[in-house]
Amino acid sequence: MKTYSQAFERQWSKLMYAFFDYLPTRYRQVSPHDWDVRRLIWGFKEGRNSLQVARLVADKMVRTFGKEAENIVFCCIPASSGAKNEIRYRDFSAEVCRLTGAVNAYDHIKVSGERLAIHESKSGKRVQNVQTVDFDTDFFRGKRILVFDDVLTLGFSYARFACRLETFGASVVGAFFLGRTLLLN
Repeated sequence: MKTYSQAFERQWSKLMYAFFDYLPTRYRQVSPHDWDVRRLIWGFKEGRNSLQVARLVADKMVRTFGKEAENIVFCCIPASSGAKNEIRYRDFSAEVCRLTGAVNAYDHIKVSGERLAIHESKSGKRVQNVQTVDFDTDFFRGKRILVFDDVLTLGFSYARFACRLETFGASVVGAFFLGRTLLLN
């Protein structure tokens, strides 16, 4: 059995909330609700459902953290390119923060340059070119962070990103995910 670092285990023990269960397209026999979730997630990734999803996330933030939401930095795990990151997260992050009073981390993370990335899933790994991520490390020092990502599959991207933020002196309180991939047998 594969072992994970204690740092990843620590991240996985924090708040990890997914709004929807997501069935990948390899599952062909799905309900109309599953198709609605797919369309919502795909639309969000393309920047079409930003405000709808922002209201959902903001409501959950306020219910979870109350007035403390104003003392949390809302930080999205960057998309694989600068253009995708802007389409997906610029307006979304701004609206979540407007609705909750949270601090927006969007302008403190820049996506640039190319690198190879390995995306892991139950069926294996795939390698693709993605952008590098540059952080305004001083901004994150001493901040309480709520991470957001569109889809949670195994949690490696979240754990890696949260650990990175904590190397800057941040404290990650957990993460929200629009969808959680269901991997059926």
